[in-house]
Amino acid sequence: MYLIGGLTIPFLGTTLGAAMVFLMRGTIDPRVEKLLLGFASGVMIAASVWSLLIPSINMAAQAGKIAWVLAVVGFLLGIAFLLVLDCLIPHLHNHSDKPEGLPTKASRTAMLVFAVTLHNLPEGMAVGVTFAGAMMGQTGITMAGALALAVGIAIQNFPEGAIISMPLRGENVPTGKAFLYGVLSGAVEPVGAVLTILLARQLGPVLPYLLSFAAGAMLYVVIEELIPEAQDGEHSNLGTIGAALGFALMMVLDVALG
Repeated sequence: MYLIGGLTIPFLGTTLGAAMVFLMRGTIDPRVEKLLLGFASGVMIAASVWSLLIPSINMAAQAGKIAWVLAVVGFLLGIAFLLVLDCLIPHLHNHSDKPEGLPTKASRTAMLVFAVTLHNLPEGMAVGVTFAGAMMGQTGITMAGALALAVGIAIQNFPEGAIISMPLRGENVPTGKAFLYGVLSGAVEPVGAVLTILLARQLGPVLPYLLSFAAGAMLYVVIEELIPEAQDGEHSNLGTIGAALGFALMMVLDVALG
């Protein structure tokens, strides 16, 4: 039950956020968007540290390994993995007219969805690897801690769902399709989580690497995408405030429930 809930809660957050396209008219106020982007950044940074890197270091130390080596190697591999995907997958960031990745004839709408999908992949990996650690036992990761991470990801997925669906409607995409695209962008999370669980259970000894790998992948998204968008132009202080609130909330969830 915990596992099913943990895998579906983040996706539910994206779905509910995407549904805001039915309730709100126009586009998101830029000030609100910066606050939400900062909030998502704070949640992901705190989750990377408290839910992924620290357990990775602790597990490596308990196994008699040089703890920081495993954490650093996995972290840098996660950064490299997202960097490669970022260079290969055609995508377009919100408020940008310059596509990234390999040249493609894909529509602007498709590339906007690809950008958010690329963003959501590390989050699914993070949820999957923490639940894998909790299921394996003797890893220092509890089921409550894994669930806390899933809840934190779901909370920050809510504004992300709105941030993808509402701009799509602003691109003259029908409301129903904008909602569907927002939902589909989050579908990669449960898929990534399940695949990561299967991999981790087959390769138990590499779990510390997988934890830090997921942390590196998440922080790549934060540094490359969320923080620049939150700090671009006016009202950048709102992005900073949002990041502080998101970090504090995720830290409380992890410590209180983990």
